[in-house]
Amino acid sequence: MTLDALVSKYRFETEIYVSRPTMPPLERFHESLEEIWRSRWLTNGGAFHQRFEKALGVYLGMPHVNLFCNGTIALLVALQALRVTSGEVITTPFTFPATPHVLHWNEVSPVFCDIDPLSFNLDPAKIESLVTPKTVAILPVHVFGNPCDVDAIQGIADKYGLKVIYDGAHAFGVRVRGRSIAAWGDMTMLSFHATKLFTTVEGGALVSSSERLKTRIDFLKNFGIADQETVVAPGINGKMNELQSAWGLLQLETIEKEIATRRELTELYRSRLEGTKGLTLGTETLGVDRNYAYFPVLVDGKRFGMDRDRLFEVLKLFNVFARKYFHPLCSHFSTYRSLPSGSPDRLPVAERVAREILCLPIYGTLEPEHVARICDIVRSLAQSSPAR
Repeated sequence: MTLDALVSKYRFETEIYVSRPTMPPLERFHESLEEIWRSRWLTNGGAFHQRFEKALGVYLGMPHVNLFCNGTIALLVALQALRVTSGEVITTPFTFPATPHVLHWNEVSPVFCDIDPLSFNLDPAKIESLVTPKTVAILPVHVFGNPCDVDAIQGIADKYGLKVIYDGAHAFGVRVRGRSIAAWGDMTMLSFHATKLFTTVEGGALVSSSERLKTRIDFLKNFGIADQETVVAPGINGKMNELQSAWGLLQLETIEKEIATRRELTELYRSRLEGTKGLTLGTETLGVDRNYAYFPVLVDGKRFGMDRDRLFEVLKLFNVFARKYFHPLCSHFSTYRSLPSGSPDRLPVAERVAREILCLPIYGTLEPEHVARICDIVRSLAQSSPAR
């Protein structure tokens, strides 16, 4: 069948994006707004902020939670709270730019480490060789919600006396051996951006390992203000407002349903795409309760019949807007290109994955029949696929 014929057969009438937020019931949010209007308290730790922060701690099973206006500011403050403000930090090039950018803003030099070919996370086997007397911390990312090898990373950190700050932007709700993914490391950042599984429109949180750190973060995210006449630290404005907090409380009520729906869509994707020549699907990890926030595939152009970039463009003809998360690598950006650790020959796995990765649409309101049609499109575009 020609491409024109396939487009005529399978094209969606409206755009199918890689992600769309599941909105809380409008009438419930309106009730929250009425309460905010009555109180006239919009920010600075109001009632909704306090309720949301407490409820989030209960959901995560982690009592030391600080809410933020967004995940990037949260990660910026995490480094300040742990006094990671000089030296080198080992991190991944396969991530959103915010990860290395917060290091740059804290006058820390990123040192890029290659990734594991299955999880797409930092490869612990490659970390230790990058440790130098200048190394002060490790900043791993739980890419696509896949947990890093937290035990191996902590072992390296303990051996060399390093801090571990996790970028958990993708990992909300993930559990490892029954514990929140945020239970590992010195701190974990969570992102609540509109594209995320759990959203407060914009927003984020830091989960820390002690009450002492939580108190320090509370000062740092509010200008260092202790009271009306006392400033104890050079802080920043990172506070979450009441509208975001109200939205987050409503999202918590439906998050398990959202994860369950995405699990079903993931299983549908896997059942229909498994065995398609040239496509590599992600693997499951024992002991992990996933959040199914993304559905990434690797496209081997020679075996599939077209490379990732061509598939990405062709899918647009069908009104399917996938994303090349994460291409290009952060090590390709002009800010970091001159770093020795960013040289492509030092990052062979990350370079290959960035060339082949494609995230297909997945979100709680995506219809199963739409996932089935996307799979039909992908399989039809493949050079040859087994009958199913």
